[in-house]
Amino acid sequence: MMMSALWVVVMLLGVTPWRSIHCLEVKQEKRLLVAMTLVPHADCRLIDAVCLDGSPPAYHLHGGLGSGARNWLLQFEGGGWCNDVASCAARSKTRRGSTRYMNKLEVFSGILSNDSTANPDFYDWNRVKLRYCDGASFGGDSEFLNSTTTLYFRGQRIWKAIVLDLLPKGLIQADKVLLSGCSAGGLATFLHCDDLTRFVPETATVKCISDAGFFLDVRDVSGQYTIRSFFSSLVSLQGVQKNLNPNCTSSYGLFAYQCFFPQHALSYIRTPYFILNSAYDVYQFHHIFVPPSADPRGRWYRCKLNPMACSPIQIAILQGFRNEMLKALESFEGSQNGGMFINSCFTHCQSELQEAWFGPNSPRLHNKTIAEVVGDWYFGRGMAKEVDCPYPCDSTCDDLIPSNQVLEGSQESPCQK
Repeated sequence: MMMSALWVVVMLLGVTPWRSIHCLEVKQEKRLLVAMTLVPHADCRLIDAVCLDGSPPAYHLHGGLGSGARNWLLQFEGGGWCNDVASCAARSKTRRGSTRYMNKLEVFSGILSNDSTANPDFYDWNRVKLRYCDGASFGGDSEFLNSTTTLYFRGQRIWKAIVLDLLPKGLIQADKVLLSGCSAGGLATFLHCDDLTRFVPETATVKCISDAGFFLDVRDVSGQYTIRSFFSSLVSLQGVQKNLNPNCTSSYGLFAYQCFFPQHALSYIRTPYFILNSAYDVYQFHHIFVPPSADPRGRWYRCKLNPMACSPIQIAILQGFRNEMLKALESFEGSQNGGMFINSCFTHCQSELQEAWFGPNSPRLHNKTIAEVVGDWYFGRGMAKEVDCPYPCDSTCDDLIPSNQVLEGSQESPCQK
C-alpha cells in the first residue's frame, strides 16, 4: 500500500525539482528512495544528449547536509554494453537504453546511503546516481540511421549534460568530489575521471573509484580474446575512440580501441584513483574468462553456480585469472595517491550493496571493511592498499552466486547484462 501511494505521488507530480520531493523514505523497510530528474532541454539539437532511443537522460540526486553540503559523490550506473546495431536496438527498448522504461525511484544504499551508521564518510554528501542508457559506459558520440532504425550513441554528451545540470545545484562550488561507478559504470570512471576536474573549482579535492569496473584484456579459457573483439566493435560502432585518453590512444596507434580497457588507460589518469574489485569477479568469470562461446558443453556450469563445485583444475584456472588481475595492477600498486581493495569473494559490485559496503558481516581485509579502506584513502587517514589472499582463504566472503548470474553467464553475451 505504501509503495502504491508513492508511485501515485510521483506519477501525478512528474519530474520535480530536487529540492521539493527529491527523496521518499519507506521507514518500515529503512530504504531511501530518490526520485528521478530528467535533464531539461538535453534533446535539443545543439546539445543532443539523449539515450539510445532519443529519450532524455536522467539522474537521481539526494542533497547533502551540514558539513557535507559542499561535497559531491557522483555514481555511474552500470549495466553491460551493446556492440552492434541489433543488440543496441533491442537495448533501446529496455531500461538500459531508454529513460521511458526506467524506475522513477531508485534505492540509495551502501556508498549512496544517508545513514551515518551505514555510510560513515559520505552519508551527508550530495549523492547522485547517473542513469545509464547509452550502452558504451557514457563514452560514445555517434548515431546509426537507416530506413527502419535510428539509434543515438550519445554517452559522452549525456555525461556532460548531467554535470552541467548539476553545476547550478551546487557542484560548481564543490569542496570535495568523488566520482564512482559499478561495473560498466565503474569502467566509465576511467573515461571521465580527469574530465571531471574541468567542471569544478581548482581548489576542490577530486578523486575517483571504480567498483567492479577493472575489466581485463585477457584470453578466455579457449585461448580467444573474446572481450577484446567485443570492445573493439563497441568502440567502432559508438564512436568512442575520439573520447578516449589522447595520450593513451597515441601510444596504442592502430590498436587505440584498447584504451577502453581500464588496465591500459589507468597509467594515463592523473587524478587520484581507487580500484575496488574482486579477483574472482563473477561477471568477468562468466563473460570474459569463461564466456558461453568458450564452454559449449557446459563443463563450467556447476562451477559458475557455486565455487565449491569447481574441480581442482578449474580452481587452478581461476587462480591464473586472479594472477592476471594482480599483474595488471602491479605498477598501480606502487602509486602514491592510489588505493585498492582487491578481495577474493565471488561477487560483482560491492559499493552499492549495503551488506558488502559496511556492515557487521561485510567482507574485510586486515579487519577493515570496504567503506573504511575507501574512507582512509580519500581522507588520507592511513594505509589504503589491500589485496586478499587467494580463494578460499577469506572467511569474510559470502560466495553463494545467485542463480540468475549463472543463467546470464551461460546464455548471454556482455551486451545483455
